[in-house]
Amino acid sequence: MTTTLTKPPADAAPEPHKRRRGLKAARAGGQHHAGPVAYLILAVFTIVSLFPLVWTAIAASRDNQRLAQTPPPFWFGSGLLDKLEIAWNDANLGEAFLNTTIVAGVSALTIVFLSTIAGFAFAKLRFRGRGALMLIVIGTMMVPPQLQVIPLYMMVAKLDWTDQLQAVILPSLVSAFGVFFMRQYLLQALPDEIIEAARVDGASSWRVVWHVVFPTARPAMAVLGMLMFVQTWNDFLWPFLVLTQTGNPTVQVAVAGLGRGYTPDQSLIMAGALLGTLPLLLVFAIFGKQIVGGIMQGAVKG
Repeated sequence: MTTTLTKPPADAAPEPHKRRRGLKAARAGGQHHAGPVAYLILAVFTIVSLFPLVWTAIAASRDNQRLAQTPPPFWFGSGLLDKLEIAWNDANLGEAFLNTTIVAGVSALTIVFLSTIAGFAFAKLRFRGRGALMLIVIGTMMVPPQLQVIPLYMMVAKLDWTDQLQAVILPSLVSAFGVFFMRQYLLQALPDEIIEAARVDGASSWRVVWHVVFPTARPAMAVLGMLMFVQTWNDFLWPFLVLTQTGNPTVQVAVAGLGRGYTPDQSLIMAGALLGTLPLLLVFAIFGKQIVGGIMQGAVKG
């Protein structure tokens, strides 16, 4: 007796395990196309996010009389370029941009470097008092910055650093948030086996930091650097106390000088605020893709 093997028809349904395998492959590597509702929600959020910046530009193009009217203007006037030029010259924003770039750049680089090393120590090294020291670091985040103003100013005055950039740079060289942020990242992204393998190969602690920790923590370092750069760029209280508009102003101190007078020109203040925001938008436009890619890379590694 012979049996004849018949080939299943081409339109036959696939086997269940093959169907599940195809669904998993589609989920892993397939592209999901957004519908009209998703595009509508994204458009609404984009408009809401951009509205403050756009209205700042609109207000900078008008005068005080028009800004005081109800309803306020919602379209550009003809004086935007003139107000930007006046704000640039009156506030000495050229020097202010240079000073703020130096302060924010040095602070961000130092915070990222020190926070990565400290975060690695708290995350992967075993030493006495590690938990207590970490609690102290976290506890400093609960102290209001206003309480630090008087002792910091007394120290700066004794060092004769008033109206000098180091008075702004020194208090911002370390960040408790940066240490906590890097510790949490390295706890997940850096396996203990890699450190042990480096130790077996004879690597010292500093070599482990340079060749293992820094490459692994690069995505988090990029995000932390951007956050600290923006925070230092927008800092106002402490630079306003130790710097002057005619000496070594930062952007925020220089823009604050535009509001002086019996009747401040609101449109001129808006023009200065717009000029002070543009460098941050430019930095994020250039490095935003790398930072977002770094976050996704770190999420995959974790």
